[in-house]
Amino acid sequence: MILKRFKVTNFRSVMNSGWIDCDNVISLVGINESGKSNIILALWKLNPAREGEIDLLHDIPVQVYSSWRDKPEQIIFIAAEFELDDGLTSQIAEKCNCDPSIVSHVVISRYYDGNYGISFPNLTVSSTDIGRIAEIAKEKAAGDDEGSIMLNGICDAIIELTVDKTSLTKSECDTIAKLLGTGTHKGKAISEYSKLKSDISQAISVFGDANPSSSKEIHELIIAELPKFVYYSNYGNLDAQIYLPHVVKLLDGEKVPGFDNQAKVRTLRVLFDFVNLKPQEMLDLGQDPAKHFIAPYGVETVKQPTAEEIAEVAKRKEERTILLQSASAKLTCEFKNWWKQGNYTFRLQADGDFFKVWVSDDKRPNEIELERRSAGLQWFLSFFLVFLVESGEAHKDAILLLDEAGLTLHPMAQKDLVAFFENLSNTNQIIHTTHSPFLVDTSNIDRVKVVYADKDGQTVASSDLRAADDNVNAKSIYAVHAALGLSVSDILLQGCQPVIVEGPSDQYYLNAIKLYLVKTQKFTPNMELVFVPTGGIKGVRGVVSILSGKNDVLPFVILDSDKSGRETKQQLKSNLYSGSKELLLDVGEFVGFENSEVEDLFPIELLSKQIDRLLRDVEDENFKDVYDASKPIVPQIEAFAQKNSIALEKGWKVTLAKSVKQQMSNPKVTAPDASVEKWAKLFNKINQHKDSL
Repeated sequence: MILKRFKVTNFRSVMNSGWIDCDNVISLVGINESGKSNIILALWKLNPAREGEIDLLHDIPVQVYSSWRDKPEQIIFIAAEFELDDGLTSQIAEKCNCDPSIVSHVVISRYYDGNYGISFPNLTVSSTDIGRIAEIAKEKAAGDDEGSIMLNGICDAIIELTVDKTSLTKSECDTIAKLLGTGTHKGKAISEYSKLKSDISQAISVFGDANPSSSKEIHELIIAELPKFVYYSNYGNLDAQIYLPHVVKLLDGEKVPGFDNQAKVRTLRVLFDFVNLKPQEMLDLGQDPAKHFIAPYGVETVKQPTAEEIAEVAKRKEERTILLQSASAKLTCEFKNWWKQGNYTFRLQADGDFFKVWVSDDKRPNEIELERRSAGLQWFLSFFLVFLVESGEAHKDAILLLDEAGLTLHPMAQKDLVAFFENLSNTNQIIHTTHSPFLVDTSNIDRVKVVYADKDGQTVASSDLRAADDNVNAKSIYAVHAALGLSVSDILLQGCQPVIVEGPSDQYYLNAIKLYLVKTQKFTPNMELVFVPTGGIKGVRGVVSILSGKNDVLPFVILDSDKSGRETKQQLKSNLYSGSKELLLDVGEFVGFENSEVEDLFPIELLSKQIDRLLRDVEDENFKDVYDASKPIVPQIEAFAQKNSIALEKGWKVTLAKSVKQQMSNPKVTAPDASVEKWAKLFNKINQHKDSL
């Protein structure tokens, strides 16, 4: 199953979060106390890998607790829509004898009593189609005979069921099917009745023989396949020194005075599970030889342990040492395979009643207690253990929920964590909360959801990065502004005109053009132009929302004229830019052919030298000799490289753009008049618009 979206309702500070769309990685960004943690806690309790019990006293919103505590079976607190894999979809469709598309998505809800509800959002038919069929039948069967009157009554009932609805559920269609089976039909109404019954039966046949939403067998099958959720927060970080007698009590569910950190208890549990050690066993194996106290004639004396007893204790301690060495080796090896940013060695030590974790690495070979290492390493090790153990128990597709992930890491390590998340998301979807700009993936700004408190103090999550528009809640998206290099913000953009572009290569090329036009006096900007890359076509709408949210004025957008660029342009025209279509520019307008990109604004004379450097291993022919100026250049470069067995490096477009920009800074470089004319046309179009940002 793949999580497509979820909605939290009636949970702590969240009365209705709204539907939150999901991708491989989702970032919930907001200030402290905005409710980010409550959102992922509710999702965790949909199907926790461990713990995560429903707690009516603390989970039901305070303001409604008195009225809801006695009816937990009626209150849904989390609903999540999943896309089923082909195997499960086919299995359910076969059981219901229905079209697989009907059961390819399922919404799973959980009530406060712990029970689940399931529904299939595609399990509907168009009410408009059914209503139109009934209206046509009614018109054709007009008359005052018994058959027509009966048919008209059935049609009226069907029309009433469909009015003001966009779709009909399985149960509503069952009601219509029963209506069609009632009454007798005579005279001219017979043929119209037969056609009505045939047309409607065909329209609702997609449902098949059974309703999967009400099938106990399918309900159990879906819940059995529901992914487990692994939740982790900073509060569970391991201590370096662990007092074993306390651990024994805590893991047995007993209370320990002065210790009430359940998150840390959970991490301790997975630590000992992972290394396959038992705290009580560590205590027992480490006991010193017993000394016997005797008191003949009232005088207490000590009898030393026998040689056999000493040998037995030595054997137990040797076994403990070997167990700890084995566990240390396993932890070190598994962590190295998982985290590539350091070569760490862990040593687990049992010393009397204490259990310690020691750490060394290549740069610092001397062992240091875990607690004296960075908080970031403590976080990574603790999260690693929880993830590895709990996701392993979940068997497959566990979904990770990380609360303020990596907050204690150095900013550069936080950026590494973003890349780590991306890699880990190939096997596990990730939803994390943050207020750090370094944990916002600017290459996938569409994955960011802003979390804020509405005017009633209730938590809301939104993909609209302008949603938090008052003075307090605007802080919720500060991390996004900062991540995009906009946070320093009003000063940076005051007196400047931002222009949205898809990627950093576009930014380099357009800056090169701007400088050339200004240098040659072909263009004099009214305001300084700042080209803002969005990290790809998906990020365009998010960055537009942020920039326009500052003063409600839309910026220019320059898009490639390929398929994704055209689709994005159309979406923006029908929504945000419905009244400002002139601000949406695509490269094709200035190049003259479809599927063109910003690279196509440049003549081959300015690109060929840098392309040759990119393809320097090709000896038999030059790219310039095979280049077709009437077609997009990027696919031609890729095809040329493939033909000559050249592997283009990741990010080669940015490398090429940087080189071209540096080349154009040379005063001796000149551009053909035809190219300069295209450039001037583009830049003057931006210049002429006075009301843009």
